[in-house]
Amino acid sequence: MNADMALASLPDGLGFMVEVDGTYPLAELTAALNSVCDQVERRGENSVLVLRLGTAPTETREWPGEGDVQAVNRWERAVRRLEQLAAVSIVVAQGTCSGPALDLLLAADLRIGTPDFELLLPVNDGHFWPGMSLFRLVKHVGLARARRIVLWGTDIALAEARELGLIDQVSDDVPDAVRTAAVLTSRISDRETAIRRQLLIEAGTFEYDDALGAHLAACDRELRRLRKAAVAAGASTAREL
Repeated sequence: MNADMALASLPDGLGFMVEVDGTYPLAELTAALNSVCDQVERRGENSVLVLRLGTAPTETREWPGEGDVQAVNRWERAVRRLEQLAAVSIVVAQGTCSGPALDLLLAADLRIGTPDFELLLPVNDGHFWPGMSLFRLVKHVGLARARRIVLWGTDIALAEARELGLIDQVSDDVPDAVRTAAVLTSRISDRETAIRRQLLIEAGTFEYDDALGAHLAACDRELRRLRKAAVAAGASTAREL
């Protein structure tokens, strides 16, 4: 995966797939992820993005390597951009994954793992990397389990990853699993799903009264969408008669 690499098309025009090489320097990964988001956004709605995490050397645990805080900020913004795409994102994690793997797993909508999956956590000199993956991890698995992972974890095997919700589905037939998931999600891969995803993310931090306005706005949008669809369906029926 590099900045000038085009996405491969999924069968039947369901979306795109890209290989993510976690051994690339942070700046190149950031540029590549932004390029991927550019292409997916140009495609529009009803598109699925599949990111395949490449198998990492088993001794590779350090992340993000050389760089400065500005480079880290650009990476975090690229991951946040992925998290906010209208397109449904699917991560395929095969073998030993490290580097940006935890960031991408936590930002994705659906996570498919293979039976040999193992996640090497981002640890430098014994210390967990304090990036936004730590923030997402707390929201995803809760403070108690996140604390255990951050303070004592060195790797996460498949069984634990499933129990934590880092992996949603296990398959030893990746092409079939990807196609099935793409077919099922492409029809809801649009702005409406992005709105619901954001409401789910915010639910972990907002109080009820603070969240109510955003939910009512989303409900109003949905009611207007349904009325518009009903009018269109009625007009279509009238023309047929």
